[in-house]
Amino acid sequence: MEARPAVDDAALGREALAALEANWTGAATVPAPGLYPHQWSWDSAFVALGLARHRPERSYAELTSLLDGQWATGMIPHIVFHTPEAYFPGPSVWRSHDHAAAPHGVLTSGLTAPPLHALSVWWLWRHTGETTFVRHVFPALAAQHAYLAAARDLGGSGLAAIVHPWESGMDDSPAWDAPLAALPEVRYGYRNLELDERHPDSDHDRYVWLALKYRDNGYRHEYLRDEHPFAIEDPMFNGVWLASCRALAELAPIAGADPAPHAEQAARLRQAMLDRLWDGSFYARDLRTDRLIPLSTVGGFCPLLDPELPATHVAPLLEVLESARFMGATGYPVPSCEIRAAQFDRTRYWRGPSWVNTNWLLRRAAEAHGREQLGRQLAAGTLRLVRQAGFRECFDPFDGSGRGCRDFSVSAALTLDLLADTVEA
Repeated sequence: MEARPAVDDAALGREALAALEANWTGAATVPAPGLYPHQWSWDSAFVALGLARHRPERSYAELTSLLDGQWATGMIPHIVFHTPEAYFPGPSVWRSHDHAAAPHGVLTSGLTAPPLHALSVWWLWRHTGETTFVRHVFPALAAQHAYLAAARDLGGSGLAAIVHPWESGMDDSPAWDAPLAALPEVRYGYRNLELDERHPDSDHDRYVWLALKYRDNGYRHEYLRDEHPFAIEDPMFNGVWLASCRALAELAPIAGADPAPHAEQAARLRQAMLDRLWDGSFYARDLRTDRLIPLSTVGGFCPLLDPELPATHVAPLLEVLESARFMGATGYPVPSCEIRAAQFDRTRYWRGPSWVNTNWLLRRAAEAHGREQLGRQLAAGTLRLVRQAGFRECFDPFDGSGRGCRDFSVSAALTLDLLADTVEA
């Protein structure tokens, strides 16, 4: 395992702020220098969360910059291209400028990402008490949720479907192996030495094919519903959406809006996840086969973000989380795939390594159900990872060594939030 000089909490906080400052473009925070040179929606929501108690004005700027890329449909794209730096697939692939609903003067992707943004705004409001920003962004957040309800309920159950692995927040998760294997064999020359090392034998050619199919069909939700070959009801995406619905319900009075529709949406999502995704644990459902994907991943714990999840479901979920299938057999929290699964690989992106952002979500989920000790364990284990290996993209769950990018913005930002909790405690 790589060596790293011991750092105290104050020094670690300074390092985190320095990494975020280095990754700031003046408009947004890039996830990491070089490999990810634009603004990613999922990452920016976590960056805003992490900076809420340190530099809230920067959090406001981060989210405002992202919302500049929102489409007229309400969709918040998973990438906003603020700089001319080369990246594949870039603006020439997505061609958002050809779509009437896309924003003028801002280039974006055509996909979305887990809707963490309302929860991020709620986190900011909780720690700053600032209401002006809430009133400013509330309509955009409500439009995002309306888009998901109208355009992404492809199965008619009330759940949102992801239509591409890049929308999941867990791009190369083995949960997508079977749906991807059903697609045609294609070759787009998606090669990059750094990506080859991080994604050996990946399905990225199929990823490009899926993106082009969606683009060439005009980004129409009717096409997604009737023809698009990849459509998954994912427990992490919907668990995050439910948490953001609850956040919108709390923010609504500040914005002069009715909280009831957002609370009702949260209740619908809760029931739909129990009806559609539960089989002893939460699993993703492939809408094209109408079958659950029988693989436990870290995403299956995200419905625990809901404090109203029934105790009959909370207890077995937490038992699995703390068992030898996940935390009970590793030195660090939380492997991204069940370690007993044939697909588990501690070296491959989202197929085994631990991530700071999912650890942060599960820490909050544990606290939502009164499991403070588990929450402290998740926080302490995550801080051990970054103290030892730095702000890496992900980590080996057994020995804690860092993997992927260095100076990864999400890891740095959420480290700041975890450190703030240790100070408050």
